[in-house]
Amino acid sequence: MFLALGAVVAFIAVYQYLGLLFTAVVFITSGLLYLLIFHTRWCYVALKTAPRDVRALCCYVKVLLIAWKCSRQNATVPDIFHEVVQRNPNKKCFLFQEEEWTFKEVEDYSLRVTAVLKNQGIKKGNIVGLLTNNCPQMPAIWLGATRLGAVCPLININQRGNALIHSINVAKCDALIFSDEYLSAIHDVSSQLDPKLKLYKFSHRPLKSPKSEKASGDGIPDFIDLLEVTPPAPWTKADGFGFQGKLLYIYTSGTTGLPKAAVITTSRFIFMVAGLHHMRLNSSDVVYCSLPLYHTAGGVVSVGQALVFGCTVILKPKFSASQFFPDCAKYKATAAHYIGEMCRYILATPPSPVDKQHNVRVIFGNGLRPQIWTEFVTRFNIKYVTEFYGATEGNANIANTDGTPGAIGFLSRIFPSVYPIAIIKVDQETGEPVRDSQGLCQMAGPDEPGVFIGKISANNPSREYHGYVDKAASDKKVVKDVFVKGDSAFISGDILVADEFGYLYFRDRTGDTFRWRGENVSTSEVEAAISRVASHRDAVVYGVLVPNTEGRAGMCGIVDPDGSLDLEQLARDLARDLPPYARPIFVRVMSSMDMTGTFKMKKTDLQKEGFDPSLTKGDKVYYLDMKQNKYIPLGPQEYECINNGKIRL
Repeated sequence: MFLALGAVVAFIAVYQYLGLLFTAVVFITSGLLYLLIFHTRWCYVALKTAPRDVRALCCYVKVLLIAWKCSRQNATVPDIFHEVVQRNPNKKCFLFQEEEWTFKEVEDYSLRVTAVLKNQGIKKGNIVGLLTNNCPQMPAIWLGATRLGAVCPLININQRGNALIHSINVAKCDALIFSDEYLSAIHDVSSQLDPKLKLYKFSHRPLKSPKSEKASGDGIPDFIDLLEVTPPAPWTKADGFGFQGKLLYIYTSGTTGLPKAAVITTSRFIFMVAGLHHMRLNSSDVVYCSLPLYHTAGGVVSVGQALVFGCTVILKPKFSASQFFPDCAKYKATAAHYIGEMCRYILATPPSPVDKQHNVRVIFGNGLRPQIWTEFVTRFNIKYVTEFYGATEGNANIANTDGTPGAIGFLSRIFPSVYPIAIIKVDQETGEPVRDSQGLCQMAGPDEPGVFIGKISANNPSREYHGYVDKAASDKKVVKDVFVKGDSAFISGDILVADEFGYLYFRDRTGDTFRWRGENVSTSEVEAAISRVASHRDAVVYGVLVPNTEGRAGMCGIVDPDGSLDLEQLARDLARDLPPYARPIFVRVMSSMDMTGTFKMKKTDLQKEGFDPSLTKGDKVYYLDMKQNKYIPLGPQEYECINNGKIRL
């Protein structure tokens, strides 16, 4: 009887289970049919982008796991680097010219720096500025300083006068270590620096046997002399502000106005380094870096591959297009870092057998123009390109994970909320976000340009926003009420566009786009077209005001040091490649052009000088005669005729 009762109960249970299973199958099948019938295109996009999104999600999880581990340990970069040294003490950390630095040698040097700075009264919370050239000692110095809990501003070595004063003062430096070749630059501004600022002169030479400490003839202590007479400090866990604490200040490029000091915390450092590493790199890679170490690209992303993951990093004093791949072959590099216009300069070098005689399988960076992407990877036999995008001070960071030519990253169409970034509509005139009836930002649709943003969330290394040292400047980069009421996001100021698959493409900077003849003109697109038809010459495009004329007329500054530029051919080529409203009305032919350390062209001063031939410092200026489709020389008489309307543009 009991057996029969048990059998009945079991039968009922199995029946219920099968019923639930059947219901679930019907529900799932119905859902799939609904999607396939009513959202066919979405299903196609999801199927097409799933491998990309899953790959990126795996990378993101790895980054968060590393961040979680470091957060639990409350570790700073010197602590993380110590673990790497313990695993690989005799492995090559940095290669520089003919020098080879092992991981242990770098840490020993940093411990000596720690001892010196401690003897000099540097302590937790102090600011120790660095104005030094590319060399292995530079990261070793800031490692030694941050072990004490100091923060290190990495100052652009090209700054002089007011810009240099500003960079030192805005960071509130307590000490400054500078390369001896910048002694005259420091002397020029010394009267306007804080008298309490401690100055130390650094020279790139190996440490010799200890000798008595002395000051140089100018009264400024020689930092190498101090290192030689001071034994290394014993290793201890860094006395900093922990994983969320400030580590470095890195300055914006300064294409407009004075540079701003962006805050880099350990958490931000780890996120940037790990995010790039897990795209295509591994700890056995040899990374070639010819970028300045005072910027995020070289000083964090590339150097960080050694400090966090144990890669060997090749440091160069400066970038050379002709030596880029020969150097990669010489040092047996397997990965290389580019930025800005570097790839265009390399592509402009004469073809050579060495173009493919190297071991570089992946290049990473930002600024590889879509117009030369395929040509570059084909000529130099590059298997992978990891193009990434992100502002030093911001949290809107993305990467091209599958090598789609021209894309700088993507928005997931399957699970967009996992990594909350977006493109929002903005007013073309004011740059302010366009809002809906509820006061929330309106999202741009596929192929609709807008400004890129990243949602701000505390205690998440990918979503934190620390901004600049200057709080007022930081607040200007935050937009409120984006996705929901009360939230906030970092607004990049860059105009991007996403296609239906979510791939993101850079269009321009807000403020760089201008209107002419009722149309929006993207300066970056016009620059790319001019460079392509003008044999990869440097070209910068900007809008200039013309009296009694609506909008801004396009003007192009183009470098022609040897006078070989054919303006008639340029006009014909641009007429073929650009719509009439986008063709530059004015051309300024220059012998050279000012560039930032990250190969961005400075256009602010050019824009102020406009097309007035009396202000163009001897450069020749031309205007476009649309009827003849020719660029005509523009002198004082033509300038007056344009201003009074006798010459119509």
